[in-house]
Amino acid sequence: MASSWSEKPHGDVGIDSLMMDTFFLSHGSPTLSIDEQLQARHFMQSWRDQVLPEVPKAILMVSGHWDVSDPTVNVINGPNDTIYDFYGFPKSMYQLEYPAPGTPALAKRVKELLQEAGFGHVKEDKNRGLDHGAWVPLMLMYPAADIPVCQLSIDSAKDAAYHYRMGKALAPLKEEGVLLIGSGSATHNLRAIGRDGAPPASWAVDFDNWLTDALLNGRYEDVNNYLVKAPNAKMAHPWPDHFYPLHVALGAAGENTKAEQVHQSWSNGTLSYSSYRFKAAE
Repeated sequence: MASSWSEKPHGDVGIDSLMMDTFFLSHGSPTLSIDEQLQARHFMQSWRDQVLPEVPKAILMVSGHWDVSDPTVNVINGPNDTIYDFYGFPKSMYQLEYPAPGTPALAKRVKELLQEAGFGHVKEDKNRGLDHGAWVPLMLMYPAADIPVCQLSIDSAKDAAYHYRMGKALAPLKEEGVLLIGSGSATHNLRAIGRDGAPPASWAVDFDNWLTDALLNGRYEDVNNYLVKAPNAKMAHPWPDHFYPLHVALGAAGENTKAEQVHQSWSNGTLSYSSYRFKAAE
């Protein structure tokens, strides 16, 4: 059996006092980092006050922007680099930094859990920092950048059930004070993106409503089989990279999971910022 990882607890909160829920956050456009008009930005800035006042020991981010063929964790000693994996945006966005410390101990623990669950070869990346799917939400939620952060990749060539099983393998982390966050988008079709202020498209609303209803009513198998079960599934996600982080977070919540929608808003007519908490049902 795997042993728990050995990083010291963050702040004054001991590991035995922490039991973390898991989350899926829709990060939408990179302009979330600077655009004060986005409701999702204010939601994330209110995180400590309104969503999760407990301080996690460390954070594991599963971002749709790290998409490789084998599960990979970043093993970083010292501060994580800030990756500007977007183009053509205001200069101020490229001056933002989020130098949260890496956590090799958590990276090794993630690797161990995945291998024990049969995921085979799990790679270590000792150079890659945090992409904007990780650092943009975190800079709003934890602006001090003082909580250790590790990032785990997804594989869009696999299916949703694969990522759900990946999450199940990582379920012990929530009992070890680790906050697992899947960061993607509830809808993500950049070819259909609309203008600022455009009303939500009907196909996007239908998919978003279906997702919320399925999660809140515990139809997790439907969510794993969304390509068959959901309306406008391929329109909402022509490519699944921004959806699979949800399946990881859902699987990591463990058995008897209860879902809660913690935020819902729109931008550009097609980008849903629907975000969810997954916790063990009482």
